[in-house]
Amino acid sequence: MAFMNKNVLNDFIAEKMKTMVDKETSANIEKLIDSKYNYSKNGLDYEFTLFEFSSNSCSVCKKMEVELDKIKKSHADEINVVFINTTLPENQQLIKYMGIPAIPLQVILDKKGEEIFKHYGFISAEDLLAVCVKI
Repeated sequence: MAFMNKNVLNDFIAEKMKTMVDKETSANIEKLIDSKYNYSKNGLDYEFTLFEFSSNSCSVCKKMEVELDKIKKSHADEINVVFINTTLPENQQLIKYMGIPAIPLQVILDKKGEEIFKHYGFISAEDLLAVCVKI
């Protein structure tokens, strides 16, 4: 039996989830992301968007809240931190569109609203900021 590491399995499931979104919904989400998170177009001054996909009942997610609050406080003018509660019905299409198979999951978008980083599980504020510095 072959061994698949966690990220490979999550990425496989993520791709399958993305196929569950119809073309109209996909186009609507793309427009939403472009209008809200493409700072090159919408005139907002952020360099990055940091999505945190999580839930209130997840203990690791609660630890991530502390780390993301650090980023919100120290880099509020550069990084737009957005919490997405995966248990809310209104977020289900976005979750499928972005292929979110596990939480907590952090996704960083660049200034143009394009995904540049994805991480499953806990990651420190310092490590997330290091990703932004490398770009």
